[in-house]
Amino acid sequence: MALVRISFGRLLVSPLGSAGRTCKVQSLFSPQCASISSIHVPDRIKRPPPFPYKEKQYNFLRSWFDSTTDRFNENTKVIVVDGPIAAGKSECAQKLAKELDMLYFPEANMDMYYINSYGYDMRQLDPELPESCRSYDVKDLNLRPNLSNAPVFQIQMYTLRYSQYIDALAHVLSTGQGVVLDRCVYSDFVFLEALARQGFASKGACSVYYDIKQNTITELMKPHLVVYLDVPAAVVAERIKQRNLPYEVNSKLMDEKYLANIEELYKQRYLKEISTHAELLVYDWSNYGDIETVVEDIERVDFDCFGKYDPKMKDWRIYTTWEWNEARMRYTTDKHFLMHLFNVPRIDVPELLIDGEDAGKRLEVWMN
Repeated sequence: MALVRISFGRLLVSPLGSAGRTCKVQSLFSPQCASISSIHVPDRIKRPPPFPYKEKQYNFLRSWFDSTTDRFNENTKVIVVDGPIAAGKSECAQKLAKELDMLYFPEANMDMYYINSYGYDMRQLDPELPESCRSYDVKDLNLRPNLSNAPVFQIQMYTLRYSQYIDALAHVLSTGQGVVLDRCVYSDFVFLEALARQGFASKGACSVYYDIKQNTITELMKPHLVVYLDVPAAVVAERIKQRNLPYEVNSKLMDEKYLANIEELYKQRYLKEISTHAELLVYDWSNYGDIETVVEDIERVDFDCFGKYDPKMKDWRIYTTWEWNEARMRYTTDKHFLMHLFNVPRIDVPELLIDGEDAGKRLEVWMN
């Protein structure tokens, strides 16, 4: 018996209770304000304190007394900082979050999967596991890429980014505070396609990835703004040498062709696709840049200049209070339902499967 290798059980959020779906409360306007302001511009309107969504359930009963939109201001936005490897995204995203008084979300990584709630790294159990069940993270991807593990890794990364993006939406809708993410789920496919071009992801594995994506991605609300840091592949290669991470310097994956493919896929596919909904700011980051300039440009963006049927900002044009409350419940109380959408029944791609006995052994080792 074979089982699907991809697992996301530890990412599920157990509900604190159930939420009803019966009543709608009408509102005459969408609370999305036109422009973002820096931390130096005070909010003069007194708003409710942030809702403690990690400790308390936002359910149907609470929704009658706690309106989601009451906490919104001009900075209730989702911003994504994206770009190639070693572009300087993390530093840029952190500085933007500080300047705009938003919450910073670092890039999703496999530590989110392998390190449990007690701080124990499950990768330490590899010696007790069959080869097919051992850990495989970004270091392994670079040092020993192969047709079996590479696509499983990328599907796991998509799952982690999806889970993190839900958490970002939950924060925005529960507190009114905007978020800045270092990469996000929408650009994840760039890395799968680059793996496929290098011969490390089969057509079958790619089809499973896109089936999962098609079944899940439409449940999310796209970002308001993407800040893309443009760095040529040659400069990326030089930065990789300079930061001297052993698994990158000795990588069997990140050659000149791979980095060029990443750049092409970002520019020719991702930016074109995401810009149909989100505003897009592109900066030449070859020699890095001035964060103050980026902040000033962001403050000039008018997020409310689009018509009712314009695809730009479509996901955020919600006109009733109840629909906002419902969205908030979806990304907090009902997150586990969204994660269950990853259960796509595809068992026709052998490299994505493991033997049932091996899976049982992993469960036994991980649970003891």
